Parts: sequence; structure tokens; C-alpha cells
Amino acid sequence: MTMSMTGYGRAQQLVDGRDITVELRAVNHRYFECAVRTPRNYGYLEEKLKSYLQSRVSRGKIEVNVTVQNVEAATTEVQINHPLAQAYLQALRDMGKTLDIADDVTVSAMARFSDLFTVRRVQEDEDYIWQCVQTVAKQAVDRFLEMRASEGARLREDILSRGEHIGELVEKVKLRSPETVKQYQDRLYQKLQEVLEDRQIDEQRILMEAAIFADRVAVDEETVRLDSHLAALRQILSGEGAVGRKLDFLVQEINREANTIGSKAQDLEIARIIVEIKAEIEKIREQVQNIE
Repeated sequence: MTMSMTGYGRAQQLVDGRDITVELRAVNHRYFECAVRTPRNYGYLEEKLKSYLQSRVSRGKIEVNVTVQNVEAATTEVQINHPLAQAYLQALRDMGKTLDIADDVTVSAMARFSDLFTVRRVQEDEDYIWQCVQTVAKQAVDRFLEMRASEGARLREDILSRGEHIGELVEKVKLRSPETVKQYQDRLYQKLQEVLEDRQIDEQRILMEAAIFADRVAVDEETVRLDSHLAALRQILSGEGAVGRKLDFLVQEINREANTIGSKAQDLEIARIIVEIKAEIEKIREQVQNIE
């Protein structure tokens, strides 16, 4: 399946009291590159997410944003310094006795001593948190890949259509090429007639010159290779996995053969056809840059 390198995916779910959101987007890139942003206390998720994404995506520059909000899950606990609280209580009672003041010490009064309490974050199970986040990440990546596949199908059809058009143009080159030799032979014969007037023309010499010209402008090998490259293009696009690099190399080879034909063929019609072929190749090259 042909996959585009651009895509977007988002998923949000309440998992065990945590509202988790995973959002990712990707643009074209020669290799796999991933940047992950996580909440301050969840930095350990970064490498896990990168590893997970790399197992499912081959190429592209991916940005991932993760948010984790604790809706119902307990994330903090309050600890009381009981020895210190006992010391405070005893001191207050001793003060009451010494000053002959009624003992009205209450819990509310004791709560004013802030150093009696320690608030700390509950240690969370990192593996369990990762399982929760991965559940949401999988949904986001699934949607991301669906978008990539949809865009990839469009790119595939466009490239196949352009490849078919190039094939039709190559057939025109094949038909036109022998005509250029015949036209050259006719021009040579006519020119010699004008120069020699009534003198006899060496037919064998004309045939020899035409053969030399034909060998110089022959593009049979190039058109055969172009046909082979176009067949490979169709085969690659019908395959599985990341095919972008293969296509990139193949487009270079197609362009090389087209350039060779253009430089060898001394014919305006073939030159016009080659210009059209190169325009299609350039459009295919642009599309290939978007394929994983």
C-alpha cells in the first residue's frame, strides 16, 4: 500500500481516572524523525512513544503532543508529622496551665501549623501509565495512518496516470525515430541532386551516410529501458511497505533516459515529445517526495 508522509491523527480517552490526549502530525522528511512533547512529570513517555511510532512509521518528520489530566486519579497525598503535632499539643496545654487559660485546642487550631503537613506527589507506576497512554496513542496512530493511506492512494493513482502518459509518449518516439532517418536520407539525396545537377548520384554513399546517421540518433536502447523503468514503476506502486526511496531512484533513471533521447534525437517533433515527457517526470518527482 502506497502511504503518504503527511498526515494527522488525534485521540482522546478517559483511562482509569486520567483524561489522556495524543495528537500527532507529520510532514515530508528523508528519514524518520520524531519530536514528542509530554507533561512535565511524564518525560519518561517520550522514548517509549518514539519507539512505538518507529515500529509503525518508516519515514517522515512527526510531531507528537501528549496531555495527561488527572480527573479522578489520586496524584498527591498529605502526610502528618505526628511527633511534631504531639509536641505542639503538649506545648499548648502546658501554656494553658501556666497562664491559667482554658484548654480549647482543636484540630482547626492545630491545622494552622503548616509545618505539621507534607504534601507530596504519589509515585505512579510508569509501566501502567505507559499502557494507558499507549492505548490512546494506538487510536491516534491508526487514524494518522488511515489519513496517510487515503492520501497515498491518491498519489499512487496520479503517478500511475502520468506513467501511462509517458508510456504513450515513448511509443510516439519509437514511431517517429525511423522517420527522422528517412527524412535525413531524402534531404541528403535532394542536396546532392542540387549540387551535382545532372551528374550521377552514388546511391551506395547515400545509404552509408544514412546508416551512420541512423546509428548516431538511434534511441532503441533508451526506449527499451524506459519501458522497463515504467513497468518497474507500476510494480513498486503495487507493492507493500515504504517505497518512496525506490521510486525516487527510479524517477532519476527515467529522467536520465529521457535526457539521452533528447540529446541524440535531431528532430523537432521528438524534441517536443521529450519536453512533454520531462514535464510529466517532474510532476512525478514532486509526488514521490510525499511518499513514505
